[in-house]
Amino acid sequence: MAAPQQPAVAADQPRTSAGSSLLRELAEVVVLAVILYFGISFAVQTVHVEGLSMFATLDDNDYLIADKIAYRLHAPQRGDIVILRPPTDNSKDFIKRVIALPGEQLMIHDGVVLINGHRLDEPYLPEAWTVFANLAPLTIPPNEYFVMGDNRNRSQDSRTFGPISRDRIDGRAWFRIWPINNFGNIYSKMPTLESSSSGGG
Repeated sequence: MAAPQQPAVAADQPRTSAGSSLLRELAEVVVLAVILYFGISFAVQTVHVEGLSMFATLDDNDYLIADKIAYRLHAPQRGDIVILRPPTDNSKDFIKRVIALPGEQLMIHDGVVLINGHRLDEPYLPEAWTVFANLAPLTIPPNEYFVMGDNRNRSQDSRTFGPISRDRIDGRAWFRIWPINNFGNIYSKMPTLESSSSGGG
């Protein structure tokens, strides 16, 4: 008498086990990808530069990577290139350079920036500065920053809308990713305060 044919059931078990293992691994990959996506989105953003307000440091249609968590750890510093929302418009992002910090006295005379009476050397300016080139002495309020574009003759910045509060600064531009021939560092030229005081007259 022939024995009952049961091995066929046993043969299906490895196939089912392999299938569920594959599905589990696929689910793990998807979950990991989602976590990485949201983690990276929280930490960095891609920034498309539109216009020439930061020329010659940045050019129209440059693409940058911006760090979104740096200012959760420390305050913005002079010379930082920041992504901000201007006080007059929440729908736009501007990119400007931090010039004066909270509590500092700022004055602009004939295109020369004076901070607490000391001249600010700005080697990145592309041309002689003639538009809004004078500003009466101003003390920057607590938790606010005075920002300007490097292309002073073609920039809408704190000279028109005033200092900006820290909560309107969304990140610090980190490096350029496009165009590829200019990939990398955007901080090769930085502002420095001269040690001796300068008169504004």
